[in-house]
Amino acid sequence: MTTQTATPAPATAVKPPLRIFLTILHLAGVGALGGAILGMLGGLLGTGLGLILAAGIGLVLLVGLVYALYGLGWFEVARVGALYRTSIAPLRAQPRDRPGFVGWLRSLGRQAIDGRMWRAIANFAIAAVLGAIVLRLFWGFVWSIIIAFAPLTAADAVIGPFGGTGIPVSWAPLVGILGIAACVVGTIGLALLHRTIALAIVVRPKETELTERVRTSTAQREGAVRAADVERTRIERDLHDGVQPRLVSVGMTLGLAQQKIDNDPEAAKELINEAHTSTKAAITELRQLARGIHASVLDDRGLDAALSALAGRSHIPVHLDVRMDGRCSREAEAAVYFSIAESLTNAAKHSRASEARVIVRLREGKTLWARVEDNGIGGAQVQPGGGLDGIANRILAAGGTFRLDSPQGGPTSLEVNVPCAS
Repeated sequence: MTTQTATPAPATAVKPPLRIFLTILHLAGVGALGGAILGMLGGLLGTGLGLILAAGIGLVLLVGLVYALYGLGWFEVARVGALYRTSIAPLRAQPRDRPGFVGWLRSLGRQAIDGRMWRAIANFAIAAVLGAIVLRLFWGFVWSIIIAFAPLTAADAVIGPFGGTGIPVSWAPLVGILGIAACVVGTIGLALLHRTIALAIVVRPKETELTERVRTSTAQREGAVRAADVERTRIERDLHDGVQPRLVSVGMTLGLAQQKIDNDPEAAKELINEAHTSTKAAITELRQLARGIHASVLDDRGLDAALSALAGRSHIPVHLDVRMDGRCSREAEAAVYFSIAESLTNAAKHSRASEARVIVRLREGKTLWARVEDNGIGGAQVQPGGGLDGIANRILAAGGTFRLDSPQGGPTSLEVNVPCAS
């Protein structure tokens, strides 16, 4: 799977005083609730481990713990991103790499060891500690104000904000002013410390981000090159095996007709009719070949109409379910269209399927998702230079993901995800 992440914007783009004030509010909120949240998670872990042998109850609790940790990590990433106005990708659940219970279990295991989730949780725990200190400093700030105005009361001494012996009233104004300054400076210092820690832990370093983007761009470029090679090979094969022999046959047939046109006009006429039929068949093959290179209806009427035309030409019945509110980029729609076209071709030629189902959705986050299922014999594999290899490379070049599930005996399913802004 590939995950697109944006480069963090500099946190200094927002006015510092407002950002510090908002950070203090965040720390106060996390400090007030963080301890209870972390305590409940720890209790859930202990209870789950203690009941792990009790009819599987502990396993259920541990599964719930993983989802709770993911929710907390997602919240922390969103909180830091919103607070510091950084363009950080949200925390996403680990996808399944295969269907069924095994696929879910594998995704749950990958989620439990997801480093990004644990970094977010660690940042939340640190923020909870800093927030608890901020709440104490706020309490000290209020008491320092009261101490500063202690001479206005009739008391001989006042108690400090954190307990201890009484402070003489004569010293109260100075102690109060120093306490106010210390609490303000300490609170601001904790806010700046939280900013530094959060940006270091939750937001990926710029160098790491750039390295990941270069790696993704390299993979997409290599996929585009391989997809172009596979497409070129397919076009050469279709021309060599289909159109070229037919055109050669037309030429030979016309040559025979030319020889017989004077001596045997009827035979020449039959040969010309045969050449005419072969010419129309060659034109049909060329039209199909051109449609395989680029579907003009895709640009004119969109993916829904293009898939409807594709399903109408299919050699097996196709149930089409397309739900899209709007259009995607030309590259994204073309990648999904040709993936579906190649999948239906494979289903008709190799899988012995009697029907197929195509589902297309435009999901939140502007991702174009498609799934092709057939009831064939299965056993499909990605072979270098084959049709499935072409699908994988085309999807990779568009910045998307590709998953094939085709056990022996069937059925076969193929899923693709392509970002609309590819």
